[in-house]
Amino acid sequence: MSAAVIPGSYDPFTLGHRFVVTQAATRFERVIVAVVVNPNKRGMFTVAERIAMIEADCADLPNVTVRSWTGLLVDLVREEDATTIVKGLRSETDFAYEAPMAQMNRELSGAETFFMLTDPRFAHVSSSLIKEVARLGGDTAPYLSPAIHQALDNRVDRVRAV
Repeated sequence: MSAAVIPGSYDPFTLGHRFVVTQAATRFERVIVAVVVNPNKRGMFTVAERIAMIEADCADLPNVTVRSWTGLLVDLVREEDATTIVKGLRSETDFAYEAPMAQMNRELSGAETFFMLTDPRFAHVSSSLIKEVARLGGDTAPYLSPAIHQALDNRVDRVRAV
């Protein structure tokens, strides 16, 4: 059974992320979206909130599961009996950043990394940029599912109220 892991922080999960997950779901029997935990970073959403949002957003993709992960990605790949890591790329800058990691992951585990270009409509979108636009009062609706957009707006409003 072919399985792929798609790692990321997903804070929040954008339509660009959704595009990559959907494409992977058509190419692999199992897709594991791994919300990678960075203990040195505090996200806008907790890991549990991110997992719940992604599960709801991808509920129509029966071969997609979502889980958290801390540590080496290749350990998750082994645990899930996956052979492939899928990484979404927006630009050549993303490729330059991801290529050395892909080579190291191959050396450590034998897992190959498939690079997938995101939908051009979302090539300029990052979770960090979305959070910045939301904090400054801009409209992020074109880049997020309705439920995630609402959650982001609620979180930003709550932060502003403090």
